[in-house]
Amino acid sequence: MIALIVGTTAELIKVAPVYHELVARGRSCEIWYTAQHVAELESTLEDLDLPAPTEWLVAGGPSHNLSRPAQVPAWAFGVARTVWRRRRELRRRLRSDGRPPVVLVHGDTFTAPIGALVGRLLGARVGHVEAGMRSGSLVHPFPEELNRRLVAYFVDLHFTPTHEQAENLRRRRGAVVTTGANTVVDAVRFALAKGVADDIEIPERFGVATLHRFELVRNESLYRRSLEVIREHATVDVPIIYYCGASERARLESYGLLHLFDDDRFRIEEKLSYVRFLPVLARAQFVVTDSGGLQEESAHFGIPCAVHREKTERPAGEGVQMVLTRFSSKVLSEFLENPERYRTAATLDDFHPSKVIADIVERVDG
Repeated sequence: MIALIVGTTAELIKVAPVYHELVARGRSCEIWYTAQHVAELESTLEDLDLPAPTEWLVAGGPSHNLSRPAQVPAWAFGVARTVWRRRRELRRRLRSDGRPPVVLVHGDTFTAPIGALVGRLLGARVGHVEAGMRSGSLVHPFPEELNRRLVAYFVDLHFTPTHEQAENLRRRRGAVVTTGANTVVDAVRFALAKGVADDIEIPERFGVATLHRFELVRNESLYRRSLEVIREHATVDVPIIYYCGASERARLESYGLLHLFDDDRFRIEEKLSYVRFLPVLARAQFVVTDSGGLQEESAHFGIPCAVHREKTERPAGEGVQMVLTRFSSKVLSEFLENPERYRTAATLDDFHPSKVIADIVERVDG
């Protein structure tokens, strides 16, 4: 049996195409959830045509998202305690279909290394989807870079997007498989096929902005200046829509920054579900973000993108389709003055990484 151990809605989005590909091939496949995110879980599962988690790797299941680093130790202890107490039951479940057990983890959240350890404890082969990503700095971004490096020690199958990421794993144990791209490209095609954005009121031309990472939003002066630069370049003809969740809105309110969104040039909107947001993104003129996932989605659309971070684990396209600002207001401003020069051709139909992953998983033996 194949267990996908995930804990956030972003991970669900990236592993959904792998789940559907494996199920279509007749494999027994389940979602085991660590509950880093719970508030958006039900709607995300519905949007992605996924079943509810078969196993919750936390006793009782939390009632709210992990929103602060201080909450992580208690959460991790809860996962460890649940898995240890139920280890025999979970081990039997992984072997219930008579085939070699496989555990798949994804990306760079806290769930990735913990899920890999769980898989090893239960005697499964462990695969890491989106493996080998590196920013080159343990603190940018933190803790994602640390999680990426830790999980590599516990994995049997490293599914890397490109040969560049494969090179980062040349000294690690296990087999390295290059998939050509991240599974996000499969997720993007899925979301576009649903086509559920017709009821969302957006201008004919517009830009999209999202900023949410701790390293930025916890720095009040940097966050303020970043938003001010974006606002300065918003126009009546090409307004900029800032999509944010409840935690970012609360931060904006605490800093007294909500007044920046007081007209139609720079407007704030609630974060949309994935399948509702992707058709909106596809129509955007440009993107400003600190999200690695949105950076990649923009690249597949060929949409000009400013990555407002110190470092990125996805350097492909820098200076061509993407600009890494390194938190420089000047670089961000220069991008916004003429983003169109960074537009490239779309690559949505060039890669099918979920099929590659399923091909390899199908060949796993005892």
